[in-house]
Amino acid sequence: MAEANALHHDYETLLREAGVRITKQRQVILKIVASAQDHPDAMEIYKRASALDASVSLPTVYRTMKTLEENGAIHRHTFEGGPSRFEHADSEHHDHLIDIDTGAVIEFTSQKIEALQREIAKELGYDIVHHRLEIYGKKRR
Repeated sequence: MAEANALHHDYETLLREAGVRITKQRQVILKIVASAQDHPDAMEIYKRASALDASVSLPTVYRTMKTLEENGAIHRHTFEGGPSRFEHADSEHHDHLIDIDTGAVIEFTSQKIEALQREIAKELGYDIVHHRLEIYGKKRR
């Protein structure tokens, strides 16, 4: 909870510095985004926020998320076949496994994958600057 409060404060500060007014509706949106443990899309953020404050509008969600993204506070992911989803930019590097039946996004880290990527880049004469790994799968039955 303390981490979500600190993140909320950071997001609010960032919006103020970007010249965005901190309205009651934006406070609710920031609370939802800061406390999200999943990868919500704009519609999910809107649903969660409007459950707390019916005056929250979808355009305000979109504008708020765009400003947070433009200022590096959140990452936007567009997983194949779905809407853009968001996650905190301050999280440590991880990769994603996307369940194509449910849309669930599972975060994972693998030192084997990281080492293999570095090895391949080195063999090809490169240093990795940034990478993103998305694996799409179906749950075994």
